[in-house]
Amino acid sequence: NVERLRKEFPELIIVPCSGVAELVLKTAAKDGAIQYVPGGKGYDISGALTAQQEKGLPVIQRTVLDVIGNTGVQEALDGAVFSLLKYMPIFPGGVGKLADSEGRVMPDCWLLRQGSTALDFAYKIHTDLGRGFIRAIDVKTKRTVGKEHVLMPGDVVEIVSDK
Repeated sequence: NVERLRKEFPELIIVPCSGVAELVLKTAAKDGAIQYVPGGKGYDISGALTAQQEKGLPVIQRTVLDVIGNTGVQEALDGAVFSLLKYMPIFPGGVGKLADSEGRVMPDCWLLRQGSTALDFAYKIHTDLGRGFIRAIDVKTKRTVGKEHVLMPGDVVEIVSDK
C-alpha cells in the first residue's frame, strides 16, 4: 500500500508509521525495561519485562520494526520539521567549551529556518544578545563571522555580544 501511494503521489512525503508502537517502546524504555532510540530499527532488553511487554514487544518487532524498519514516528517528525518546514539544527557553543556546567556536551539545539543568519541566531537565543551583537564565531572552523553570515545545518556558533 505504501509503495502504491508513493507512486500515485510522488510529490508527497508518505511515511508509514505506528504511533502505538512508538508509545509502547518509549514507555518500556522510560521504565528501564528496554533501551530504545526513537527512529531505531529495534530495541535491547535491559530490565525486567511485564507480562504485557513480553507478549507485545515481539509483535511490534515482527509486525512494525521488521516490516517498515522503524515505527516511522521519528521519520515523520523529521520530515515535517526539516523537509516541509525547512528548519535546521543550530547549536550554541564556545570555541574552548562545548559542555555545560554539568558536563553535557552540546545539550542545547535551536531550530532555525534555512537561510537564517548569525544575527537571527543571536536574537533567537535572547533579544539582548541580538541587540548587542558584535560578531559570531563558527566553532568548528574557529572563524569569525559577521551578522549576515548564513548558517548551515549543524553549525556550532558562539555569539559575542556587548550584553
